[in-house]
Amino acid sequence: MSEANLVLDALRRIRRSSGVSLAFAGMVGPAATPRTQAVRLEHFVGNTRGALNGVSVDIGHGLGGKVIKVRRPVAVDDYLRTPNITHRYNAIIATEGLRAMAAVPVIVDRRPVAVLYGAVHTDSPLGGRTFDVLADEGRALEQRIVAERFTAGMGLVADDALRDRVTDVYGRLRRLERSLDDRSVAAQLEQIIGGLLDDDMPGDQTAVTLTPREQDVLSLAAIGHSNARIAEDLGIGVQTAKGYMKDAMAKLGATTRLEAVVIARRSGLLPG
Repeated sequence: MSEANLVLDALRRIRRSSGVSLAFAGMVGPAATPRTQAVRLEHFVGNTRGALNGVSVDIGHGLGGKVIKVRRPVAVDDYLRTPNITHRYNAIIATEGLRAMAAVPVIVDRRPVAVLYGAVHTDSPLGGRTFDVLADEGRALEQRIVAERFTAGMGLVADDALRDRVTDVYGRLRRLERSLDDRSVAAQLEQIIGGLLDDDMPGDQTAVTLTPREQDVLSLAAIGHSNARIAEDLGIGVQTAKGYMKDAMAKLGATTRLEAVVIARRSGLLPG
């Protein structure tokens, strides 16, 4: 199955499971500027007016460009007004009538290959379920792309059973790598995972480490506690609790408490 078809399958599941108005995606490829990359939007499932089709999103700009730059999921309640992204593409988003939106990067062997988006036509927050669906589909798509590339590289006939086995092994290796406390062992495992695709490109991501207090604050936020309740449970001041939350969000590259919780879980820093 082609990578384009894998992306479309992921978008159909996102639309069906999350209830977003529009699920769409772009593959990462060369930009107009030499030696740069961009996300070209070309896959859509749901209600679209066509304004986004073929748009090239530069790295660092808009929502998709930001998630590629920070390599983490990002959500915004109102794309047109949020201060957390650049607004180069506001006219296009306004034409589509989209407001609340989330995006996740798809990263294969340390290289961003695509961005998955979920969006609605209101500024109501998307909620944790939508964010979880997007994140889950992003990770699953990574594994499916690896399976396709691995079998193709080995000259194997990629039947469903073989794809499933390679996808399962890759996913288990990734989960194990994220769970290891010994970073030297984790780095060796990362090299083994990269070897699946015979890619010797050096990694450029720095592991995020949260302090025990930051983990405590995020764990309580994950079950819906307010800052005041967190402070009370931990026996600290409200401003201190806010400070721990702010520091954790900065480390994780998150712009909201929800993003911080989801990213920490996906990184193995909090219980799932």
